Amino acid sequence: MKTALVHYWLVGMRGGEAVFRKFMDLHPGSDVFTNVYKPEGVASMFEGRPPPTTTWVNNLPGASKLYPLYMPLMPSALEQLDLSGYDLVISSESGPAKWVITDPGARHVCYVHTPMRYLWDQRLAYREKVPSVFKPIFDSVTHKLRIKDVISATRVDDFVANSSFVASRIHRYYGRKATVIPPPVEAKDIGPPTAPEDFYLFAGQLVSYKRVDLAIRACQALGRRLVIAGDGSQRGVVEKLKSSLVDFRGRVSREELVDLMGRCRALLFPGVEDFGIVPVEVMAAGRPVIGFAQGGLLDSVEHLRSGFLYQGGSLDDLIGAIQAFETWESDFSPAAAVSRARHFSADAFSQRWLSFIDGSGSAKAA
Repeated sequence: MKTALVHYWLVGMRGGEAVFRKFMDLHPGSDVFTNVYKPEGVASMFEGRPPPTTTWVNNLPGASKLYPLYMPLMPSALEQLDLSGYDLVISSESGPAKWVITDPGARHVCYVHTPMRYLWDQRLAYREKVPSVFKPIFDSVTHKLRIKDVISATRVDDFVANSSFVASRIHRYYGRKATVIPPPVEAKDIGPPTAPEDFYLFAGQLVSYKRVDLAIRACQALGRRLVIAGDGSQRGVVEKLKSSLVDFRGRVSREELVDLMGRCRALLFPGVEDFGIVPVEVMAAGRPVIGFAQGGLLDSVEHLRSGFLYQGGSLDDLIGAIQAFETWESDFSPAAAVSRARHFSADAFSQRWLSFIDGSGSAKAA
């Protein structure tokens, strides 16, 4: 089949780009389309293959940095892409991608990392960042974009979600069912389990919804050591709250992160993620996850087997969860965590994806 792959923007390597790169591997010879392309940010993706075709948004001033501001222009830009002649179109959505128009006989599959946060579940958090004088403009623009987003969902033949949590939001916002295929988690550089050391780990981008503040406060209240690996908008919060119990490493190399995951007592995960790659990587290292029982974690972590899931999102709930985990900790089996992580391997993803595309797999709709 002649295949087109559409990604919202290609400016840096994060989770969505890792999945999209896998699509490129699984569909050799496919053509790639995107809104904005920053070659230095994703150079490894296009070694030995042509660069992507971009929409005219890529030619706007400062597009490689200001692309979020140009999002209201992307519906019409994507609709102007010429996808005639393609039998299969795969759109990769977290930012706008599924708004493309395909041939009547083409199959359009949309893999959703998350329905666009700034339009839906986190719209109020994004609105808070907008100066008061511009809030009416923000409200008007996002209202119109939500309408366009719902309309664009009617152009999709098959939705695929990276977790049951995302599938439930696809159903709520678009009224469509989605097949759940978890993203590939590369763990080839993660070694066999080692003896844990006396510290908890928080790893990942420091953004508000990941609740690094709760991890810090809980460890301080219990007198436990916490290592934080990551950077982002909440760096100031970490700097303000940190104490002698908190070892803030900032952004670390992949090698250092793998080492920390293998030596930690457990990963603290008090936020709500669409899926969550880091918890699976920690399990692949043979260490457990202490996580808030919401979001993608419900798909990946098995309570009292590969980790400890707790109810309630307050500081007291996390403190209680750490204490309960420490009571159960001696029953934890590193082998059980490693086994669970294999369920989300790159090979497992490839098998599920190709079976879904050719119709030979059993589609699990949620």
